[in-house]
Amino acid sequence: MASHMKTTIQIAEGLLVEAKGLASRENTTVRALVEEGLRRVLEERKKRRPFKLRDRSVKGRGLSPEFANGSWAKIRDAIYEGRGS
Repeated sequence: MASHMKTTIQIAEGLLVEAKGLASRENTTVRALVEEGLRRVLEERKKRRPFKLRDRSVKGRGLSPEFANGSWAKIRDAIYEGRGS
């Protein structure tokens, strides 16, 4: 047995006009269209694999000697050296 909850959502006017037109043509309700859309989105998202950052480290040796004891400002300046003013 499914239970229902009443809620309010804001939908762009143009989208709502289109949804009402489609609902009328298909002899259904905007509510049914919204529920169908939500079900599709939820199912699609379940299928996605979680994002995993690829390991791009360089053998875990840390910073090069010239930056080992440097400040973040020194590292940042080296990154942007020759790129702009």
